Amino acid sequence: MRIAVAGGTGQVGTHVVAAARGRGHDVVVLTRGIGIDLVAGTGVAEALGGADAVIDVASVSTLDAGESVAFFEATTRNLLAAEAAAGVGHHLALSIVGIDRAPEGYYAGKVAQERLVEGGRVPWTIMRATQFHEFAEQIYERARVGPFHVAPKMRTQPIAAREVAEHLVALAEATPVGRARDLAGPREESLVEMVRGLARARGSGAWIPAIPLPGASGRAQRDGSLLPGPGAVLGRQTYAEWLAGRP
Repeated sequence: MRIAVAGGTGQVGTHVVAAARGRGHDVVVLTRGIGIDLVAGTGVAEALGGADAVIDVASVSTLDAGESVAFFEATTRNLLAAEAAAGVGHHLALSIVGIDRAPEGYYAGKVAQERLVEGGRVPWTIMRATQFHEFAEQIYERARVGPFHVAPKMRTQPIAAREVAEHLVALAEATPVGRARDLAGPREESLVEMVRGLARARGSGAWIPAIPLPGASGRAQRDGSLLPGPGAVLGRQTYAEWLAGRP
């Protein structure tokens, strides 16, 4: 198969590219490095010539709902239009478990993305996954109050980005299914303890306070709304195993 990967240089995208190539597929990475701008739509149609499927794992670093919606609406519209013109038979989008229960901030953009995919002309699959093990690393780096690292109170069932990528490629090899089963890690974790464990692994014994985030998103993080349902597919690697295997 010829598989195009939007966001192929990102956290999940690099794993998607590796997994697809490892399974013998011809992969084109939709990146600015080869003249493709997903937001503007530049070069997308040309890059999709001969593609059988598109895996969209593109992302944007923002917590602002307006910015997130603008990004995901622009990239999704441009991808779907180019796919329809090129005759691509399968659009596969990665989304997040529970976004419709807390459609704020970044999640607002993912909700908008799903609506466009569902209403588009290209046969589609949407797979929602829980937060990645790597999410703890992002929180440790970015969440600070003054000199302190902080950790939001959150119940989560994290999964390794590599396993998400492998599952996406397997779905791309099959026929479009609409909403695929959710994907989650093997067990529930506390994000606070994940961040603290990461800090210890880095040699830091500093105090990391737990903070409750406000609003519907904060409540959803604490009350389990972002956990997978009973029908979810579960990954294999635990957070502790992932942490132990980090270089």
